[in-house]
Amino acid sequence: MFTIKRTPDQPLVAVVGGGAAGMMAAASAAEHGAQVVLFEKNDRLGKKLRITGKGRCNLTNDCDQNEFLSNVPTNPRFLYAALSGFSTQDTKAFFENLGVPLKTERGKRVFPVSDKAQDVVSALERHCRDCGVETVRTRVTGILTENGEARGVRTTEGKLETDAVIVCTGGLSYPLTGSDGDGFRFAEKTGHHVTELQASLIPLVESGSLCASMQGLSLRNVALRMVEVQTGRCVYEDFGELLFTHFGLSGPTVLSASAHLRNITPEKYEAQIDLKPALDEKKLDTRLLSDFAKYQNKDFANALHDLLPQKMIEPFVRLCGIPPYKKVHSITREERETIVKAMKCLRVPIKGVRPISEAIITRGGVDVKQISPKTMESKLVSRLYFAGEVLDVDAYTGGFNLQIAFSTAYAAGENAAYQAPLQNSTE
Repeated sequence: MFTIKRTPDQPLVAVVGGGAAGMMAAASAAEHGAQVVLFEKNDRLGKKLRITGKGRCNLTNDCDQNEFLSNVPTNPRFLYAALSGFSTQDTKAFFENLGVPLKTERGKRVFPVSDKAQDVVSALERHCRDCGVETVRTRVTGILTENGEARGVRTTEGKLETDAVIVCTGGLSYPLTGSDGDGFRFAEKTGHHVTELQASLIPLVESGSLCASMQGLSLRNVALRMVEVQTGRCVYEDFGELLFTHFGLSGPTVLSASAHLRNITPEKYEAQIDLKPALDEKKLDTRLLSDFAKYQNKDFANALHDLLPQKMIEPFVRLCGIPPYKKVHSITREERETIVKAMKCLRVPIKGVRPISEAIITRGGVDVKQISPKTMESKLVSRLYFAGEVLDVDAYTGGFNLQIAFSTAYAAGENAAYQAPLQNSTE
């Protein structure tokens, strides 16, 4: 059983979830004058944050608000006020003031100079302690409500009556880090609508075995198009890195593409990879003729080393349908055209996505129509706030999702701290 000694005339705020959003919300509420109790069911704070960005923690993106919102496919307008109140520049200044020097890399991605997510977690933990946040390591099982107001939390070790509650429990991705859907259950039990929950920023599973034959091969500077097969409509295109895996495709461009795929069924979508985006078909054919002249007496399978990675050659040759031992000088114009088209449009039919437990974020969540965009307070239950991934807002890779967590959490903490103490709150 835990005990919390209340400070007279100071609002008591409960923050549920000790991840990126939870720690920011707790610190924000404390900075704005509240007494704060942070509930975390794991043995340590920031468990998911420690593994983000492959352990490097891409904590924001160094772009302006318009560019930021263009990278948010779900409910971007809802974020205007929160981003205005705590912007990407505010996030950078916040962490640098906490002793975490930052650097900006390709795509305006912002990382700690140390490349250690642990430094970000440690800074947030330290800041919460310095602000007087009290951390209780127990599981919250429900939100106490009365007369349309949040009045506290119920935990496995008892109840705590508070003046406001902020839910920052994350989504359904990486459940081993504690993101197991508690916040969605809290929302529904308090009358909120939770939109359909799906995996987003998640690797794609192929139909077939082309990718599996190139497992572990990472490509940079390729162009990716995701096409709806039946209509031929391009639903997403990007340039950058991708990875072939034993199940299909992964990597930054693929993860971002997954945010645009809806109701995936086998072969509804097709990934089209341009292996040589800097060359149009005519220039690529000229390059191919040059290479073939250089290797004219070699087998076809041994004449592609200047154009393709070694691991890709055998699957690519098989895909083209040209005998691997055919001499290069015997290859016809039609066969050369097949090679060029395959390099400019390597097709990978998509069967589905990996399990939601492998997703970076969860698409869907608490319906933002029921949340005030300025304060993050529920429109249905006063004194109840939601922040971070539990909300139905998601973005592409590049630091955008963590920034959403920080901005919405800062707003929730600030506004929760302004709630007047309830008259019947007890210790």
